[in-house]
Amino acid sequence: MDPTLAVDVDTVLLSGALMNLLGNAFKFTCHGTTVCLDAYATADRILISVSDHCGGIPAQAVDTMFLPFAQGGADRSGLGLGLSISRKYTEACHGTLTCRNMPGEGCVFTIDLPRHLFKPLMAAACA
Repeated sequence: MDPTLAVDVDTVLLSGALMNLLGNAFKFTCHGTTVCLDAYATADRILISVSDHCGGIPAQAVDTMFLPFAQGGADRSGLGLGLSISRKYTEACHGTLTCRNMPGEGCVFTIDLPRHLFKPLMAAACA
């Protein structure tokens, strides 16, 4: 475990946001393709990405995908709340949630959070 790759967040909210993103990725990705979860650091930010091969988001849904009850795909088995909830949870953790739509390929949803820097612990002095 690398202690320099840390965030100070509500773990229930962050895990809820990630579960919604992963659930959507598994639901919409094309059969025989992959869903990827990546986490990495850049300067003072921690980025967590969920990417899929869903074919991309329809153009008419791009501007409304984060609104409550919005459903842009053909599969309407959910309520259309997952992305809205994920964004609210991410914002409650002082982060942002964005989507990079790649028409004909898929999507990359990225949670961008402030990096938490740990201070090194001082070793106890021997008596």
